[in-house]
Formats: sequence, C-alpha cells, structure tokens
Amino acid sequence: MDYYSLNKKAKSTSFKDAVIRGLAPDKGLYFPKKISPLPKSFFETIESKSNTDIAFEAIRQFVHPEIPDNELKRIVEETLCFDFPVVELNQNISTLELFHGPTMAFKDVGARFMARCLGYFNKDNNKEVTVLVATSGDTGGAVANGFLGVKGVNVVILYPSGKVSDIQEKQLTTLGKNITALEVDGVFDDCQDMVKQAFVDEELTCKMQLTSANSINIARWLPQLFYFMFAYKALKSKYKDIVFSIPSGNFGNICAGMMAQKLGLPIKHFIAANNLNNTVTTYLATKVYEPKPSIQTISNAMDVGNPSNFIRIQEIYKNDFKKLKNNLSSYSYTDYETRQAILEIYEEFDYIADPHGAVGYLGAKAHLEIHPKAHVCFLETAHPTKFLDVVEDVVKTKVELPEQIKAVMDKKKVAAKISDYEGLKQFLLTAN
Repeated sequence: MDYYSLNKKAKSTSFKDAVIRGLAPDKGLYFPKKISPLPKSFFETIESKSNTDIAFEAIRQFVHPEIPDNELKRIVEETLCFDFPVVELNQNISTLELFHGPTMAFKDVGARFMARCLGYFNKDNNKEVTVLVATSGDTGGAVANGFLGVKGVNVVILYPSGKVSDIQEKQLTTLGKNITALEVDGVFDDCQDMVKQAFVDEELTCKMQLTSANSINIARWLPQLFYFMFAYKALKSKYKDIVFSIPSGNFGNICAGMMAQKLGLPIKHFIAANNLNNTVTTYLATKVYEPKPSIQTISNAMDVGNPSNFIRIQEIYKNDFKKLKNNLSSYSYTDYETRQAILEIYEEFDYIADPHGAVGYLGAKAHLEIHPKAHVCFLETAHPTKFLDVVEDVVKTKVELPEQIKAVMDKKKVAAKISDYEGLKQFLLTAN
C-alpha cells in the first residue's frame, strides 16, 4: 500500500516509511492511496469470527506486503490481548468499553500496534528512532506502555503542565528506561505544534530519526477502526440502525470509524461529541472551519482546538460538505452538562462513566431525540478511576481502583520542564 501526503507536495511512500516518518516532508498527514471494501460476506458472518481474525482482515491491505501475514498475525494477537465488551444500558443506548488494556484507555490498541510495527521494521537496524508524541491525557501513558523496552526506540512525551489528571501523569512519567516525559508550560495545542515543528527542523532531522505516535501516525490511527467492527459484531443480531457517538478531540477515533465504514461496515451515522473545544461542531453548523485555542475542561483528552485528523475526514468525503454532514452530526457540552450526565448514567443505569464517555452519552441522547428508533453506541474511552476526583465528587461513592492504576500510584514522577520549542530542540540535541 502506498501513502500520499494530504498537502499533496511530497512524494508517495510506503507503509514502512510513512510509519517511521510520521509526518510527510511537506508537513502533511499520510493517507492510503486506495481503500478496497471487504466482501459483504465478511460482515454477514462477522459474529463467527474472532477479534484477531477481524482485525487481521481489516488492516491487512494497509500494511501489505511490507509486513508479511505471519508477522501481522503476531502483531494483531499481541495488540488485542484484552477484551472490548459492549454494555447495553437500554434498547436504544449501549457503550463500548475501550479501557480494558494496560493503561485503561482506548489508545492502548493504536500504541501497541504501532510499537510492534516499528519494532518489526527496526529489528535489523542499529539506528535508533525517537518517537516524539504530544498528549492531552491518555495518549502519553498508552504510548509509554506500548513502547516500553522496544529495541532501538526512544520515546519523548510532551504533556501540558497541570492539564492532565494525576493518574494520567503518573502513567507517562514513572516508567523510565526508554521513556522520557517533558512537562510543557502551555496547553495541548502547544505540545502538538512543537512536535510538528520538530519534524520539519532540518537541524534535528539530519541528526536523528524522528517519528510520531500521535494519531497523526498511520500506524497509531488506522487500528482504531477495529473497535467499530468489534462493537458491530456484538450488536448486529439485535439492532438494525447502529450509530456511534464518539467523544472527539483530535478526531482520530471517529476518522478511523469512517475508514471502517469505507471498508463496508454498515454504520448508519456518526456523532462527534465535543466538550467546549467545539471547532467541528461550529463548522458543521456554519461551514466555517476556524481552529481556536484549546479550553481546559474535565474531559481533558478532548481539549483540542485544532484537531489534526479532521483533514483526513475531509479527504474521505473529498471535501464535499453535504456528504459529510449527511454522515456526521456534532454536539458540544459544558462541564456542568458532563457532570449531570455522569450522575444520570449512574442513577438510571447503575453505571459509572468517565467524563469523556459522559459526553458521548449526551451526543447519543441528542441523536435519539431526532431518530428514536436508532441504537446508539457511545464509546467509553477511559476508565473512570483515571478521573477519580471528578467522578467520585459526582456519584458520591468510592470507586475501586483497578490493578493497572494501583501499580503506578506510588511511583515517583520524573519529568523535565520546558516552555517553548527551543527548549524541546535543545533537549533532543543534548539527549542525542
């Protein structure tokens, strides 16, 4: 499979080179040249397939022939070593739990898949690769865990000071080994801008091989389409019109869902559920796309004012606004509304949602007001204990800590502080 830059000024390249580069030389995101739908029989018989078989068939065309089938099967099996349960709240609403991995966040799948791809590509290479990643919350921990100890790979994680939860910070600052955390005096967009600037800084790139593990990297982004297939497998026999409500920040998850739809998955509609960082909600209402500085909220992983992956969504729809709007709705919610949703879910369904899932639930309810016969599955993207202060304050009950969280609680935070791009650059040059 060849990949081209969405800025259309760089040469097409292979899956391997796109993964290693992360961002194209013209600063564009990579996108596959072709998307071949899977046969209808694949979806008609999906209930009889294992998750690993589903994922293997879905991702194969995007990595073939650079990763041979036997290696791809190993990568998929190692990536999907945990469950993806669908919990039905009532006949109209269910939730897909994506927090059963090692860092209890949906990004575990993409991080584990990418780490294993990079490990495969680097197995006979003595040259080290530096993975540079910005996080608004869960990406950092997932990438740190996924890449821990991978041969020839160093990971540098940028996160905004004071704008991730205590547990999220512990997960990305306590592992050591080949993982380094940089605490940035700023917001997530500042971290993301620094990462993008580093990729096009020739003084850096001539001295070190940089790549990204944000969802701008195709190997981090594409595996997220697995979730939607797993949820469809669980819901197919009961419901006809299946809609997904996705808590959306950088828009990688919802974009991957749209890729699953392009492969033939019968998804009826998508809902982008936003917090106050509502660039896309505003765009769908006004046709004016205007990125804004990010606003801090209790659903911090969605605090993104300039979502990188939205350009991929526009590419899927060939910049046809009408077609996009027919398939995508978007709603925006305040922290107050999010807290009320957490309480409602707990009182009505005896289910504890995290703030991001609660925003997804609100998007589901909004859709059902217009389409009452639909079945909406909202994505629960992180375990509620990662936002313990918010959740326990709302539901007024103690939430038991899972073992994955207990394992990092008493570890010592280790992070270097930087305030601007020059600080990042000097750190990388000195470390190299």
